[in-house]
Amino acid sequence: MKLNATTQEILKNFSEINTNILIKPGSELNTISTMKNILAKATINENFDREFGVYDLNEFLSVVSSLDKPELTLNEKHMTISTEGSRSKVKYFYSDPSVIVSPTKDVNMPEADVTFSLSESNLVQLQKMAAILKAPDLALVGTKDGDVVLKVCDKKNDTSNKFDIVVGENATANYTFYFKVENLKMISGDYDVAVSSKSIAHFTNTKLPIQYWIALEPDSVFDAG
Repeated sequence: MKLNATTQEILKNFSEINTNILIKPGSELNTISTMKNILAKATINENFDREFGVYDLNEFLSVVSSLDKPELTLNEKHMTISTEGSRSKVKYFYSDPSVIVSPTKDVNMPEADVTFSLSESNLVQLQKMAAILKAPDLALVGTKDGDVVLKVCDKKNDTSNKFDIVVGENATANYTFYFKVENLKMISGDYDVAVSSKSIAHFTNTKLPIQYWIALEPDSVFDAG
């Protein structure tokens, strides 16, 4: 089997969430951060016929990308990665599933209290400004009947520099939901976002079959009024 460019891009993104992965039979990939505060799931074109673990996803992807038109053959304890039309190949051993941090169940997403659209350009701008301002936090702030705003900030420092983007209007409640900027590890793209006051947010890519669940920070507040 071959891994297409999109699948490799998804795996590269997943490596930023967790450097290892347990791949199960079928065409679905999922991963979870070691802190259990980010979960991601994607549907791919390839169909794996067995379960196997990869301990160092970046190393695995480097091997794949270093070969011309690599072909993967899944064996019982290892895979063979070979170059099309060549006698060269890599024997790559699977990792023991017991040493891999992987999701054990699906997320039961609560009913959303806030929904909005996040464009790729706004996501990039938020991440860029967070890096420039050295701001560790992203706040989703709503004032009832007012605007819905994403705010890059340092919530522990009232005099820190801030950057705001309006992402909605006519908020239905008063709330401030906090994320850690470092947890926004989504692949580039436009997203439909649903946020629950039960401390979780769901990001769904509008073009790729990939979605993320990200935990809110404990000091998030929601007042339905």
